[in-house]
Amino acid sequence: MTEWLSELGMFLAQCLIVAASIAAVLLVAVKARSGGGEDKTQIRLEELNRRRQRRQQRLRLAATDAGQRKALAKRFRRAAKSRHKESDKAGDSRSTVWVLDFQGDLKASATGKLSDEISAVLDAAGEDDEVVVRLESAGGLVHAYGHAAAEMDRLRQAGLKTTVCVDKVAASGGYMMACCADHLRAAPFAVLGSIGVVAQLPNVHRLLKRHDIDVDVLTAGQYKRTLTVFGENTEEGREKFLGELDTVHDLFKEYVAERRPRLDMQAVATGETWYGTQARDNGLIDEIGTSAAYLDDRMQEARVITLSLQQPQGVMERLGLSVSRGIERTAQRGLEALDASRWQKR
Repeated sequence: MTEWLSELGMFLAQCLIVAASIAAVLLVAVKARSGGGEDKTQIRLEELNRRRQRRQQRLRLAATDAGQRKALAKRFRRAAKSRHKESDKAGDSRSTVWVLDFQGDLKASATGKLSDEISAVLDAAGEDDEVVVRLESAGGLVHAYGHAAAEMDRLRQAGLKTTVCVDKVAASGGYMMACCADHLRAAPFAVLGSIGVVAQLPNVHRLLKRHDIDVDVLTAGQYKRTLTVFGENTEEGREKFLGELDTVHDLFKEYVAERRPRLDMQAVATGETWYGTQARDNGLIDEIGTSAAYLDDRMQEARVITLSLQQPQGVMERLGLSVSRGIERTAQRGLEALDASRWQKR
C-alpha cells in the first residue's frame, strides 16, 4: 500500500511539472505575440436609450399576433430611419449622462480604472452633461480610498454635475467617495455611513515568551513602530496609535463636512451605519431610489451612455479567471446549500 501511494505521489508530481512547463511556454508565447508597450485599452460605450428601445420593440413584437409582426417590424424600421434623418438635419441637442461603475474592495483596486474613465469623460463631456457613478463599496484602506475620493473630486472641480447612486452599500471609504457628488441617491435598504476608523492587530508576545522565544524590534525614531505583532506592546505605543486613529477620523469628518455641510457630524460620525431611508433622514443622502429608476428618468430628456475602459486579457489571464470563477461558484453553492440546510432541519 505504501509503495502504491508513493508511486501515485510521484505521478501527480510529474503531472504538475508538465502542466507548469506547458503554462510557462504558453505565457512566453502570449507575451511575445502581444508585442511591446502599446496601449491596447478598449473603450466600451453603450447608449442605454437604444438598448431600452430595442427591448421595448422585441417585447411588443412578442406580444403581437404572428400575422401582424412583420408589419409592426416594418413600422419600427421606418420610424428609426425617420429619427436618424431628423437627427442628422437638426443635430442632437440633448445633453449626455455618462455612467461609470465602481466596485470597491479592501484596497480600492478599481481606482486606476476609475481615474482613466473620469479623464475620458472630462475630455468628451459638455457643459450641460452629467456624470452618474454607480458605486458599491464597504470601504477599506485609508490611503486607497483617499485616492479614490480625490479622483471623484475631479468631476466637481471640473464643474460637471455629478450624481452617485448606491444600490447596496457605500460605507466608510465608500461613503467618503459618495459624498463627493452633488447629488447622492440610495436604495431603501442600501447601507451607508460608517464614518469612523478601525484598526486591529494580533499580538503573540506572551505566547512566544511562554516558549522562551525572544523577538527584537529594532527601530530608528521614537514612533517608527507603535504596536507590533511579535514584540511587547507598551501603553505609550497604544496611546500613540490611538492618537493616530483620532487624527485620521478628524480628517475623515472634515472631508465629509466640507462636501455635505448640512450634516450633523457629531450625530453621524460615530462609525454607525444606516439603511437608505434612515440615511436620508440623517442627511447622509438626498434621495431614495435605485440607479435603474434614476437612469430611466434621465432617458426621457438625455442620452444615457455607459463608459468603461477595459484591458484586453491574454490566454493565461482568461484561463486563470475561468478557474477562479469556477472555484467561486463552487464555494457559493456550498454556502447556499449549508444555509438552506438550516431551514430544512426539523
